[in-house]
Amino acid sequence: MQYLVFRLYGPMASWGEAAVGGDRPSALTPTRSAVLGLLGAALGIKREDTSRLEMLRTSLGVAIKAYSCGGLTRDYHTAQVPSQDRKRSFHTRKDELSIAKEKLNTVLSSRDYRSDGYWVVAVWQQQDSELTLDALNRALASPVFIPYLGRKACPLAAPTAPLLVESDLKSALDQRFPPILGSYEQDRRWLGLGSMVTYLWQGQAEDLGSFDGVQSCQVWDEPISRMPWQFGSRQEHQLTLVEE
Repeated sequence: MQYLVFRLYGPMASWGEAAVGGDRPSALTPTRSAVLGLLGAALGIKREDTSRLEMLRTSLGVAIKAYSCGGLTRDYHTAQVPSQDRKRSFHTRKDELSIAKEKLNTVLSSRDYRSDGYWVVAVWQQQDSELTLDALNRALASPVFIPYLGRKACPLAAPTAPLLVESDLKSALDQRFPPILGSYEQDRRWLGLGSMVTYLWQGQAEDLGSFDGVQSCQVWDEPISRMPWQFGSRQEHQLTLVEE
């Protein structure tokens, strides 16, 4: 099997989960929708291009290896938004606030972020498509739009360093990347990398290999529609191991 493998690291990340009221929680690891959104940005797919977004969604499988999920950072957030007007569209945030300033409302929310998290992502083709892993590899090396870690306020702090590998899924996720801070010892110390790593993947439980302790659950991060925001469920498998 061929995989495209890349890493994600930043001082802050926010992997959105179901939001109730003013709380905006973050998952511990990148969600499938976040990975697809990052790849879509790298390819230059715009949000209104629903056909290409759907092709991206149906073409790729996603797996994650979490070296560190980062520490929890919480922000009490205030923002101004105009009342909803389906007859009017805005090209920029500045236009939205200036044109509709007489109808502004204040929105309060509590937003969670993960600080100094480090994850490795592997994607593969689930079906034949005009979207190839080679094209994704080139896009990550030279993205059209700036990729970010869940929110625009969370930029990458290290190159994704994408690479194509021919291997099994676990070996793909175990690929070693160049150190971020100059040496692997510095990475381990300053990024808080321990000996425990967690794998998360879609597909069959045995796709990672024959291990005891695999847990399976339903997660709601399959992007269905952006207008309105809709997500579907999928099955995800998880395994935590001690890594030398």
